[in-house]
Amino acid sequence: MPGTHSLLSPSSASRWLRCTPSARLEESFTDKAGEAAAEGTLAHSLGELLIKNQLKLISKAVFNKEFKAIKENKFYDAAMQEHAENYAAYVLERFSEAKSHTPDAVLYLEQRLDMTRYVPEGFGTGDAVIIANGVLDINDLKYGKGVTVFAENNPQMKLYALGALDEFDFMYEIHTVRMTIFQPRIDNISTWELPVSELRAWAEEELKPRAALAFDGGGDYTPGAHCQFCRAKATCKANADFNLEIAKHEFKAERLMSDDEIADVLNRAPLFTAWLSAVLEHALDQAVNHGKRWPGFKLVEGKSNRVYTDEEKVAEFLIKEHKYSEDIIYQPRKILGITAMEKALGKGVFASTLNGYIIKPPGKPTLVPISDKREEINSNESAIADFS
Repeated sequence: MPGTHSLLSPSSASRWLRCTPSARLEESFTDKAGEAAAEGTLAHSLGELLIKNQLKLISKAVFNKEFKAIKENKFYDAAMQEHAENYAAYVLERFSEAKSHTPDAVLYLEQRLDMTRYVPEGFGTGDAVIIANGVLDINDLKYGKGVTVFAENNPQMKLYALGALDEFDFMYEIHTVRMTIFQPRIDNISTWELPVSELRAWAEEELKPRAALAFDGGGDYTPGAHCQFCRAKATCKANADFNLEIAKHEFKAERLMSDDEIADVLNRAPLFTAWLSAVLEHALDQAVNHGKRWPGFKLVEGKSNRVYTDEEKVAEFLIKEHKYSEDIIYQPRKILGITAMEKALGKGVFASTLNGYIIKPPGKPTLVPISDKREEINSNESAIADFS
């Protein structure tokens, strides 16, 4: 079961390795992970429980008791059940494969991993660690769906691998590390391998000195895309300077922007708009919840729409007292939207029963960087034909 995070947590390693002072800067800000984190924690607990049940590591009574508690959680639904089952099936398949060539293969679930050899006070949790035939197989369940996460050169996964090596290497003579990210809500499974020697070289040459610097709050602020989940991003001066610099543009003397200048603005826009949104959200939160008065601004009541105090009483009053028919005061029945229907039925049932009734029309044309993996729309004529 996932627990508390260390100052230099593996999950934020991609940030504090680049911007070493950020870890200490974040300490004065409240962690607002909130419901998304709670939902992810529940999914991890369910996945772990299903694996333990399949391997008969717990009694039926214990399983039923813990499963009942999970099902009563407000975040539990049929979709989570299916995603957790898929994760459990994946881990069990990997474990079964390992045992096929290494009968004494071992599986550790939600294993606490100590990383203090490289990261001061560093620790984390390995969701599913399989060891067989000299290979350390780290499997990490990620329940989020907002950002696709890849295993290749992923600092969090490398930290987990280092912690597992320190825990088990003396027993199993591990020579290779395999790291897998299982992200079921967006059908993403990403795996990457590297020799233990390369991992330890990275740990000594890059991780260890950067972690020591970060723990002491030293080094230079280095803003960039990695600031996305930093709790200090809205008020960090370095981030503000970076984004305000993004907004600047040295235009040529002509009255109209060139194609290259427009492309440069498009490239800068996502980081700038994300930072601007964070600043606006922070300012509003401080004003509403902490009584902050910003120079030149005041807190007012925004626009709102009229609502019924009680829809059932309104309908009853109109039908009984004023003799209106239901056809007049009620809208016709409306079928659930596709996402809501999939959630209600469960992904498996939805796919097996309604696939023939679902189409996916072409999406609205969108400009993205060349590095985006989606196929390019090749011509204006085909775009017009597709989207008209």
